[in-house]
Amino acid sequence: MDIVWAIIVGFVAGLIARIVTPGGPNPRGFILTTVLGIVGSVVATYLGQAIHLYGPGDTANFLAQIIGAVIVLLIYRAVVRPR
Repeated sequence: MDIVWAIIVGFVAGLIARIVTPGGPNPRGFILTTVLGIVGSVVATYLGQAIHLYGPGDTANFLAQIIGAVIVLLIYRAVVRPR
């Protein structure tokens, strides 16, 4: 059940990141948006643990996951240029 919850939260975080961040090429589709959100969640958790906001077994909260997804989206836009 944890995997399904991670997919749902990742998708919502990816959608919000796409809405909040203006301009650039947006990732299209359910899969890419979900992956963006899940990777953003992992980035937020890793960064939070690196600066000691979260313990070794803790995960980032939803706001931090959205911020992580925005970071990943900005990196995605820097790598993928429009044709």
